[in-house]
Amino acid sequence: MDYIVLALSWAIFYSIHSILAASKLKRILEVKLRKDYKWYRLFYTFLSTFLFLGIVIQSLFIPSQILIEKSPVLNYVGYMMAALGTIISLKATKEISILSFIGINPDHLIKTREKLITTGWHARMRHPLYFGMILIFLGYFLVAGTITSGIHLLCLLLYLPFGIFYEERNLIAFFGDDYGEYQKNVPSIFPRFKK
Repeated sequence: MDYIVLALSWAIFYSIHSILAASKLKRILEVKLRKDYKWYRLFYTFLSTFLFLGIVIQSLFIPSQILIEKSPVLNYVGYMMAALGTIISLKATKEISILSFIGINPDHLIKTREKLITTGWHARMRHPLYFGMILIFLGYFLVAGTITSGIHLLCLLLYLPFGIFYEERNLIAFFGDDYGEYQKNVPSIFPRFKK
């Protein structure tokens, strides 16, 4: 039963994430909230963080059941994957204003139009943050080897095609043909290392 509740918690988290990130909802809220809309991203960040921490706390209370036996090799590979995922995620956010991204500096988003990032890891794949998350969750699964860590990974992998689909619709609406051209030339989630 714990595992079903955990999977449902992830489903709720990802559903809320997609609904709140939808450009249609954003347009409606922008009209209704007017000047206060600039704080929407900060609200979204707080809500996402709160829900994510709820899942983490919920996971701590689920008794550990081993799914794969631990070994030094799996530990090493798991830590390396998680480290690489963290590095990719950090490098991918290098060109993004973190304060604006989480909503602490909303005036920056209003004053400057966001530009399409196509350099660094974004030149190799369109969604390096998602790729980094896959590596982190997979690394965690290899190190922990529990059913709980497997559910975290499985829920992420099941959500990503939907998350990418909706995110790309928003990006096409925002960047237009520029994103369409970028989409044709750069793979979605698995990196391209050669031009």
